[in-house]
Amino acid sequence: MTEGRSTGEHFADRLLEAIETKRSHVVVGLDPDYALLPPQIRAAHEQARYATEEEMKVACYRDFLNALLQSLRSEAIAVKIQIAYFEALGARGYGLYEDVVAAARDLGYLVIADVKRGDIGSTAEAYAHAHLDVAGADAVTVNPYFGADGLEPFLRRAREEGKGVFVLVKTSNPSSAEIQDLDLLSGGPVYGRVADLVNIWGAGSEGSWGYRAVGAVVGGTHPGQGAALRTQMPGVPLLIPGYGAQGARAEDLSGFFDGNGTGAVVNSARAILYAYRNHPGDWKAAALREAQEMRAALWEAAGRV
Repeated sequence: MTEGRSTGEHFADRLLEAIETKRSHVVVGLDPDYALLPPQIRAAHEQARYATEEEMKVACYRDFLNALLQSLRSEAIAVKIQIAYFEALGARGYGLYEDVVAAARDLGYLVIADVKRGDIGSTAEAYAHAHLDVAGADAVTVNPYFGADGLEPFLRRAREEGKGVFVLVKTSNPSSAEIQDLDLLSGGPVYGRVADLVNIWGAGSEGSWGYRAVGAVVGGTHPGQGAALRTQMPGVPLLIPGYGAQGARAEDLSGFFDGNGTGAVVNSARAILYAYRNHPGDWKAAALREAQEMRAALWEAAGRV
């Protein structure tokens, strides 16, 4: 392993340091769904007086997420906040998103804002400013469909300010093949060309651990393609969705890690957040147990045991 030094500023350095410090590759996806919340959380607020249903749900989400953040600190190195669940509740929901970013960072998590933004010019700059500067996330997910000029405001913050960017390369959903797997006349699939661009876009953002601040989203539901992309994108941190509820298992992911058993983190949302549905008893204890089992399984899959 390349010996890393703590810069305190470079996203990939902080990510790899957190993996080593906590001996964990776990990212918890914060996808609050009111219908799936523990009954105790809902009951505590449903009888209270709120001006709107959205206000009540915001209060439920706040209690739920704050408790999870406290409970999972020992197991997870980062949280991935899916902004759609917050935006659906209007202005109060967006305010909660900003509060959760701040709370998670205060507790020592790296925060990935799962916003999947992509646009051009001043619009892209506004998106980058909103989530990386104002909300204060450590990293964001972005859609590369607009090309380099749609990503430049995000990439500039990665190069100059140590922020992180995860570019969608091969997503975990089954229908991703409809576009991402199409063969190009120049050879290879679309996602392979995007991977080449990620290598180009990340040039100059290397940290002291040898990894770049520009990473890639590669679904754990595609183990063969994921292993090939790991080879194709050396020094690119991988964010791996699809674990748990979508079917990816730890043993499927061994090829996503580099030769030192690092360079990738794995997201799980529903399997951790709503673990109480499969494990009777305290819902926080159930979430912790699920995260602990995931942490151990991934560490073994990475060849670190």
